[in-house]
Amino acid sequence: MTTAPASGSPFDVLAIGRVGVDLYPLQSGVGLDEVDTFGKFLGGSATNVTIAAARHGRRTAIITRTGEDPFGRYIHKELRRLGVDDRFVSAVPGLKTPITLCEIFPPDDFPLYFYRDPIAPDLVINPEELDAEAIRTAGGFWSTVTGLSREPSRSAHHAAWAHRGRTPLTVLDLDYRPMFWESPTLATAEVGRALERVTVAVGNREECEIAVGETDPHRAADALLDRGVELAVVKQGPRGVLAKTRDETVEVEAFPVEVVNGLGAGDGFGGALCHGLLAGWPLERVIRFANVAGAIVATRLECSTAMPTTVEVETAMEVGHVTV
Repeated sequence: MTTAPASGSPFDVLAIGRVGVDLYPLQSGVGLDEVDTFGKFLGGSATNVTIAAARHGRRTAIITRTGEDPFGRYIHKELRRLGVDDRFVSAVPGLKTPITLCEIFPPDDFPLYFYRDPIAPDLVINPEELDAEAIRTAGGFWSTVTGLSREPSRSAHHAAWAHRGRTPLTVLDLDYRPMFWESPTLATAEVGRALERVTVAVGNREECEIAVGETDPHRAADALLDRGVELAVVKQGPRGVLAKTRDETVEVEAFPVEVVNGLGAGDGFGGALCHGLLAGWPLERVIRFANVAGAIVATRLECSTAMPTTVEVETAMEVGHVTV
């Protein structure tokens, strides 16, 4: 199993990628045209992962960019409030901080609407701006497929991986979202290049199809391992989670919850996954813990502030359900 090396870095988990403001409806079961009120939350997949890991006591930071606007200032304040170091977050003059809206139709329909044109600031991360030492020494380094969709972010990701090398716990989240890409073919090509640089890959069955052309969980995991990763994690929603190394296979059933909003569950899973791997737990315990963490997020409206603490996850694991 892949574990992070001992490090003098100030960061247990350092991530690079998307940030923005989530405006989520406070009414469920209706379209945006009928919603009256919204809640404002910090959002963005990579950002949520750092918040999730921080909730487990990990020292975290995010490499990203915002607009030079009030929402950008809000992001800095929320990051600090939620325990994430914001020293690598800068503004891009002339661009606006992205906004994301969703519709909530439980248990499994949560359409997302991204406002990121003409380009999101978090895709204007430049290679020369990266802190090579922070990337190299971080306990875990988290990146996402979204960050490969445009330049200069794509080059920045490859520069970051070059700084880090194939250090254990160098993670690629296979978070393919078609609206961010010119074509699935381009996404597959870029993910293929990225898999040569990382040691952990995490994605659902549809994302694995883009990455390696497989939707069957076991074949997808094997294909990811064949690409050189040390740990492949395939999330299957109501069918649970599969994790594979070259020597071990772990299958965990889904944790039963009443879903409020499924968005963000994967990020809660990711932060908990990093926490467990950093702790050196057995793989089965890591996956069970991460699985429950993600399930807890699905019982809550928002994403970032929905991330559970270690105590909440362990309590749910002990009693077999989420305590409201």
